[in-house]
Amino acid sequence: MQNKKKSLSEISILWKLEKKQFVKKSTFSAYSLLLENHLIPYFGCHTEVLEKEVQDFVMGKLNDGLSQKSVKDILIVLKMILRFGSKSDWINYKPFNIQFPVEIKKRSIDVLTRNNQKLLMEYLDKNFTFKNLGIQICLYTGIRIGEVCALTWQDIDIENGLININRTLQRIYSFEETNRKTEIIMDSPKTKQSLREIPISKDLIKILKPIMKIVNQNYFILTNDSKPTEPRTYRNYYHELIKEIGLPPLKFHGLRHSFATRCIENKCDYKTVSVLLGHSNISTTLNLYVHPNLEQKRKAIDSMLKGL
Repeated sequence: MQNKKKSLSEISILWKLEKKQFVKKSTFSAYSLLLENHLIPYFGCHTEVLEKEVQDFVMGKLNDGLSQKSVKDILIVLKMILRFGSKSDWINYKPFNIQFPVEIKKRSIDVLTRNNQKLLMEYLDKNFTFKNLGIQICLYTGIRIGEVCALTWQDIDIENGLININRTLQRIYSFEETNRKTEIIMDSPKTKQSLREIPISKDLIKILKPIMKIVNQNYFILTNDSKPTEPRTYRNYYHELIKEIGLPPLKFHGLRHSFATRCIENKCDYKTVSVLLGHSNISTTLNLYVHPNLEQKRKAIDSMLKGL
């Protein structure tokens, strides 16, 4: 006997029950948000999803201002649910081929200029607070905001000159039955590659060494307390600081971009930079940071012609 067809909304409930057992809490939260905000309002009552409907959905989301990456993330969740439903014959699923407009616009990243980075570093050197120390650590290591918020003193190995990145702090949406609320969670980092050891520069060791002798090893660095500060609060602090110093607005993630950019400018090999950043593969690093300038292009052409 053929199984009764179900709507995408009904299938998604069953899919979430299964998926929850196998993914991180933050990943499950992200899936649930995409469902609630995008997929259920559009496809929730559908017992069949046609390629043309998905194409229309995609174009509508792009016209609403969503990035192609965001829309592709939504489609990944839609495909997982459709494949899950088709296994039990609850819904017909034929793989669809969705077209995206050609993106002409070049991706640019916000980084500190060399002069502005020097100004920021000089200010932080002269104005010590634990929160300012966190900004210094980000500039010297390129770690993410959730990673620095989760950092405790025991994660710093002064003797071997290393910082161990093994946790991240984030606020996520928690979906419990009909309730939707947010909660702070301490979780493993973004990817397996994000679990890493980062060497500490001599300048940073000079700052950390005397502090390490008097602090409680279990305390969080940004608060020097048993309670951490969450990324949103720390991000607000950072933006106020940048404004106070008189620097141009820069996203907190720009500190990470600045670290990577300085590494590339100083001829660090790309694989090493990728490992320091905790990227899942080197192509992410290359796509973000390795863009030859005009002078490098000229040298390449001159070198090629000399070889003929």
